[in-house]
Amino acid sequence: MKRQEELFAGGHPEDDEPRDSATPDAHAPLATRMRPRTLDEFVGQQNVVGESSVLRRALARGEVPSMILWGPPGSGKTTLALILAEQTSAAFEPVSAANAGVADLRRVVERARERMRSGRRTVLFIDEIHRFNKSQQDAVLPHVESGLITLLGATTENPSFEVNSALLSRTRVVRLEALSVDDIAELIDRARRDGERGLGGITLALDDDARGRLIQLSGGDARVALNALELAVHAADVQNGSVHVSVADIEGALQQPSLLYDRAGDQHYWLISAFIKSMRDSDPDGTVYWLARMLEAGEDPLFVARRIVILAAEDVGLADPQALSVAVAAQQAAHFVGMPEGYLPLAEAALYLATAPKSNSALRAYAAARADVRETLAEPVPLHLRNAVTGLDRTMRFGAGYLYAHDQPEALVEQQHLPDGLAGHRYYEPSEQGTERAIAERLEAIRAEIARRG
Repeated sequence: MKRQEELFAGGHPEDDEPRDSATPDAHAPLATRMRPRTLDEFVGQQNVVGESSVLRRALARGEVPSMILWGPPGSGKTTLALILAEQTSAAFEPVSAANAGVADLRRVVERARERMRSGRRTVLFIDEIHRFNKSQQDAVLPHVESGLITLLGATTENPSFEVNSALLSRTRVVRLEALSVDDIAELIDRARRDGERGLGGITLALDDDARGRLIQLSGGDARVALNALELAVHAADVQNGSVHVSVADIEGALQQPSLLYDRAGDQHYWLISAFIKSMRDSDPDGTVYWLARMLEAGEDPLFVARRIVILAAEDVGLADPQALSVAVAAQQAAHFVGMPEGYLPLAEAALYLATAPKSNSALRAYAAARADVRETLAEPVPLHLRNAVTGLDRTMRFGAGYLYAHDQPEALVEQQHLPDGLAGHRYYEPSEQGTERAIAERLEAIRAEIARRG
């Protein structure tokens, strides 16, 4: 059976003529060749580039503000920057924060000054702007402020944490989301139809289940979807002059698709937040899903274990005192066993906490007590609660009048345990959840007995 290489043989004649820089090379990856050239071709992000968007209206006036484009890989950040520069007839100066220095930025600024003399603007595009250090960002700042250059930065990280506040205040942050299932489907179908830049020059049979699998595994990343499609087409068998792409071809092209995750970035915090909230809200399905998302992406299992221990005390608390023991045991077991099997004790503990009754009374009690501690500072310990260790202590009446609980009926005593200035304050208010209902009943009985004796 013929292989796909034969079908492509001679399909891209070499051309010694210089190419327009805006036109991708015929041998460039499919995602590069299919890059949208206008906003009308741009797929997704309608809140950013739609007909009624602020950006569209600004472009209609020939204006492009300095912007930080924040979004996941493959959401269109670089493409949007290229389109904006093209539609305003500005010179496009791309630099990568991974390898550009202050000297490179100064050369860009000098070229921008030359262009400004003839009335042409310059768009400086900084990919991975979150990698720029303070001195590099400071080198850009005055020229953005003066309007000499229009800055378009691209980042996958929250710019509030990664971009200097001075530079951030002079730019507009535009949030791009991962492309939807429909967006990815449209891009795939467009590439199949396009005979100039896409795969329209061949007869391509893409099974519906293969198409669905490609959309699913792309993770909302246009680059991943299109380049995997092209690789699958090249690897697929030719049947009766038609390239037949199956699910196996798609999965082979993607191999082990990587989960979008960054152990030091937004995904790290978003996923752990979703995990904690799922446990707190008693949703075991959400709990185990987000646990799997983190662990399969390579998160440190002990980081997850620490959050499980904290939640056991903070959100389950005295509604199920056993929860903390379960959580600590899971942390110890995960540490002892290691990965990959370490997911088992973590999953067991997380599901236990998700289905346990909930109470944050310990958190509330401590927070209330802490507020009084900070408000009153160094309230003296009542004399009867002080331990009389030395003769001088006893002379000063330390411990005088203290009632030893075990000498009293039912080990209950009526004596003041708070500083004089806080006497009568109550911090712990038990909930009616789980075991804590019995604690509330016990506490009420204790207070009633003490009141009766008084």
